[in-house]
Amino acid sequence: MSPYAQKAPEAPGTPGLSRAALYVLCACVLVAQGMVAAINLLIPQLAASSLHPSSSELLWAVDAYVIVFAGLLIPAGALGDRYGRKGALLAGLGLFAAGAATSALAATPAVLIAGRGVCGAGAALIMPATMSLLVSLSPPARRTQALASWTLAAGLGGLAGNVAGGLAGQFLTWRALFWAMGPLAALLALAVARLTPRSPERSKSAPDPVGSLLLTAALTALVYGIIEGPPRGWGSAHVLTAFGLGAVLLTAFVVHGLRAAKPLLDPRIFASPVLRAGTLGIATGFFGLFALFYVNSQYLQYVKGFPVGLAGVAIVPLTVGMAVMPKAGARWQDRHGMRPVAGGGLALIGAGLLLVSTADAGTPYALYAVYLLVISAGTGLCAPALTAAVLVGLPTHRSGLGSGLNTAAREIGAALGVAVVGTVLASGSGTDHASAADAAAFTSAMSDGLRVVAVAVLVATVFVVLGASGRPRTAPAPAGDGTGDGAGDGAGDEAGTPGSPAGERETV
Repeated sequence: MSPYAQKAPEAPGTPGLSRAALYVLCACVLVAQGMVAAINLLIPQLAASSLHPSSSELLWAVDAYVIVFAGLLIPAGALGDRYGRKGALLAGLGLFAAGAATSALAATPAVLIAGRGVCGAGAALIMPATMSLLVSLSPPARRTQALASWTLAAGLGGLAGNVAGGLAGQFLTWRALFWAMGPLAALLALAVARLTPRSPERSKSAPDPVGSLLLTAALTALVYGIIEGPPRGWGSAHVLTAFGLGAVLLTAFVVHGLRAAKPLLDPRIFASPVLRAGTLGIATGFFGLFALFYVNSQYLQYVKGFPVGLAGVAIVPLTVGMAVMPKAGARWQDRHGMRPVAGGGLALIGAGLLLVSTADAGTPYALYAVYLLVISAGTGLCAPALTAAVLVGLPTHRSGLGSGLNTAAREIGAALGVAVVGTVLASGSGTDHASAADAAAFTSAMSDGLRVVAVAVLVATVFVVLGASGRPRTAPAPAGDGTGDGAGDGAGDEAGTPGSPAGERETV
């Protein structure tokens, strides 16, 4: 029996998580994650709009959300741990609504970009707060299922964004998407205030403004470099400067974390092989998934001739495995442990990408949908196990920090997936996007790009499985560090239920 299913006593006074609260928290995740993908299908309409954005401004309108989102995730998670996760979630929804309204009213590209950045800051508070609320409010025996619901909502968010962006692009205007997001975020805030109890535990660690600033700046520089790589060239001074700055700042953050009495994130938690495997696995899964998202709508529109609205809907088969497989994966994990579930799921993602790479103009959509189902099954199978692997190395009162780390791994993996497949597209077809005139060249380059991504996923899967096979290892932590009471233990072949006391964990 896997320790993920092991029952542990619930902390006294822990409020229960009602089904309504679970649905509301998952809806918050879906909306925040959906905004990552929704704007991609609106790029042609934005380019032809009255804003008249330059190519650089158009790129920033798309990427500002992701750059701010990824850069703030870990500090935002720690902020919720210290000052309250429900409050952090409400603040995030407020920022998200304000950013959406700003974007909807934008009269210049600069205002649109600023609005997208504010939305990204809101999402950075929303994502870790929702996950840590689920972990802290669920009894140990139910945490795996709660995490499965969260990962399902995050996966469905990307698909919902594709559908919403496609429908808005075909039948409405790009402003309609942002007008819809503002009131929706406000309604979700009201539902959270009414239905979600406050989490019972808070971190006692002091704020770490230096660590927060260093990590935010490092992640922002690295994600910016990844995003700018395909259009500017990986050897350009612009991109190399971003990577160099990110590396210097990340090194400074690690040095600070090793020396500080109470760091934002103690680097020694990565002594846990399971945490390393979970972080790599999450990044790998979203690396493959977002590479697919990037080429999917272009393939369906320009190679298969689907209108933009139908192209958004045609990715719906990806929801099937994400909805069905998490519960089956939890049962298999109870019987066989994390390794076969995480490794098998990632292997299915890699295999599915290889199948999609064979698609061309003559591929029937029904067969293409089967390929999507394979990727969907892999994602639904591995995501909850990998998410739990990231969280088990931290105590419940630091679950916001773990949630931020988990989501940051997702966003960095997603940005890398888009960058890698975009680079291969550009080298193979002369452009990183398709058009009706060069459909054949795009199809050939898409096949090459997806094969590169698939091989990378399969190679990374080997390292994830090897990492998940490590035995328990305790990392030292500074005295009084907020991560010290559990940050380094529980890192074995299997780990205990996220947030459960270390003494109640067993190793298989």
